[in-house]
Amino acid sequence: MHKSVQESQKSRRTGSHLVSALTYAMFFMFAMTTDAVGEIIKIARVDMNLTNTEASAFHWATMVAIAASGIGLGFLADRFGRKSTIIGGLALYGVASALFMSGQSFQLYFALLFISGLAIGVFKTSALALIGDLAGSTQDHTARMNAVEGFFGVGAIIGPLLVVWLTSQGLSWTWLYMIAACLCGLMVVAALVTEYPPMSGEKETPASIGHTLSLLGNVHALGFSLAIALYVACEVAIFVWLPTFLEGFTGTEWAMGFAAYSVMIFFVLRAIGRFMGAIVLRFVDWKLVMLAFTAIIFGCFLASALLGKTAAVFLLPLSGLFMSMIYPTLNSKGISCFPKSDHGAVAGLILFFTAASAAFAPLLMAVVSDQFGNGDMRIGFILATAFAGLLFVMGLINWVANPAASALEAADQHEYT
Repeated sequence: MHKSVQESQKSRRTGSHLVSALTYAMFFMFAMTTDAVGEIIKIARVDMNLTNTEASAFHWATMVAIAASGIGLGFLADRFGRKSTIIGGLALYGVASALFMSGQSFQLYFALLFISGLAIGVFKTSALALIGDLAGSTQDHTARMNAVEGFFGVGAIIGPLLVVWLTSQGLSWTWLYMIAACLCGLMVVAALVTEYPPMSGEKETPASIGHTLSLLGNVHALGFSLAIALYVACEVAIFVWLPTFLEGFTGTEWAMGFAAYSVMIFFVLRAIGRFMGAIVLRFVDWKLVMLAFTAIIFGCFLASALLGKTAAVFLLPLSGLFMSMIYPTLNSKGISCFPKSDHGAVAGLILFFTAASAAFAPLLMAVVSDQFGNGDMRIGFILATAFAGLLFVMGLINWVANPAASALEAADQHEYT
């Protein structure tokens, strides 16, 4: 009997490791495409003769679709289970990615980016809910979230590098999406043969769009979502528009090299910081980390806005190290405020704010730069500085008032056992 129990526990641990590995792979894969958009926009603006506002559609088409999918379809993870929705979302994403090779029109790319965004919304909310199923405490949930976002950070490094390499070889950037399609196929097969952990908890309210929307009335869901929206506005400002902002930059040879790899440096530091976060946040109060890092990020943006490219070429990439722990930490704490049976719905709601901000913040930056700066993206980064300032204010409020304390304590006592 004792041997049977040990074998059962070993089997569950093995299954947990496999599911975790697949989750890491999912985040790595879709980060390759979504975070390569800055390099893709640089190419598309020239090849298709687009303005900043028009080229920004390569980014916001996906983000708008993710937002719609998150709030409209996030509940599917709670209704049909994590495994089924992950497989369905990956399959749709793989097909849409493969179809990038079927033509070269702006309209085709826009449609496929929108479809891929819908698919991301489905499998990402399921994956975020799955992290809660695997976690043993709110602290463990935060550590796992930082780890999985670390793999997202690695994908965000590989994606732009692949675009640059493909271009240097005389190949189209659309091959990046074919690579993603192949990875999707492998992950679908792996998911089909992997045993996922059972969903825990009983739902008091059936999973539905209406139930997801009702969470907007919850102060924790709304507060964390708004904070994440402000953070994302700062983050996407860098990987979408920093290459454009630094065009024409001149300086020392070392500074010019830093400018050439600015986005990659940002992504590398962000990835390193997220893996560190999985360890650091086990020992340091998360509220203190959020306060200190949002203050430093605001300082980096403010100096860049005031001093221009000379400061931005160094400070904005380096801000990635301090941005690293913010998104996964806020995301995990926001989700942990709710029962595990609602994790799909609340993850979808937070994803809506994430993607909506990722879509419209860089679009607003493009519009203000075109309207008030004759295309000078420095004007757009002044707007991003305002976002960073508001994020710091929310970090200060969180440190002083600690509004989520009771909800997180209740989750540790009743959900993570």
